Amino acid sequence: MGIAVVRQYERGVVFRLGRLRGVRKPGFHFMIPLSDRMSKVSLRTVTMPVPSQQVITQDNVSIGVAAVAYFRRVDAVKAIVEIENVSQAVGQIAQTTVRNIVGRSMLDQVLTDTQTLNLAIREILDSITQQWGVQVFLVELKDIELPTSMQRAMARQAEAEREKRAKIIAAEGEALSAGRLAEAADVIADHPVALQLRNLQILAEIAAEKNSTIVFPAQLLDSARAVTRFVEDQSGHTPDPDASATRIDPMAEPRAVDAPRGETPPPQINPGE
Repeated sequence: MGIAVVRQYERGVVFRLGRLRGVRKPGFHFMIPLSDRMSKVSLRTVTMPVPSQQVITQDNVSIGVAAVAYFRRVDAVKAIVEIENVSQAVGQIAQTTVRNIVGRSMLDQVLTDTQTLNLAIREILDSITQQWGVQVFLVELKDIELPTSMQRAMARQAEAEREKRAKIIAAEGEALSAGRLAEAADVIADHPVALQLRNLQILAEIAAEKNSTIVFPAQLLDSARAVTRFVEDQSGHTPDPDASATRIDPMAEPRAVDAPRGETPPPQINPGE
């Protein structure tokens, strides 16, 4: 008597004098010498690469497509009796199915909706390989190669799309800024003193730049007086006419402020020259 060992991931298909006798599960099995023959079938998952091939899509773009298929034998008897080489058969049918499915699709769908294409390819393969006792449970489009001219065109399109979004964001910002300026204008129109305060703020910003010469327009002096009167009116305080304060004549000619020691004041330009 002979002994045959079937591993955990295998099934043994036994033939006696050429006739099918049954399937043996994992373990030790006695065989009759010269009359019994066992063919072992692995039930583990097999990875089948689908080589890259040139395919013309429905919109007449030639691309290179490679894929990978995952399958396993679920019926040991059919995998032995119905077909001679399961791996080769699955590889060939997978290659033709990928070419047919991709050829009926648009380029945009191939690039963006690969999940739908993977499912369609898997369903076709599984329906064909069931008669061989094989289950195809996953197919993935792995590499998609585009022509160089198509890659440049897509890059230009992506750049134009980014510029479009940037312009839209800038336009939205300008619209929002215009609305804020309109609201500020309404506030200033209702409160004239606000405009005077803004003028004084501008003067403070100019003075902070450490310029050697500052010219005070008469409008800013009027703004200072208006703000002073407003504050006095709100507080009910009457200014002392004899207070020793420096008075500035708004009609006087602008006078240059002496530059700090060590710095050369800028030249003064006579308007009459």
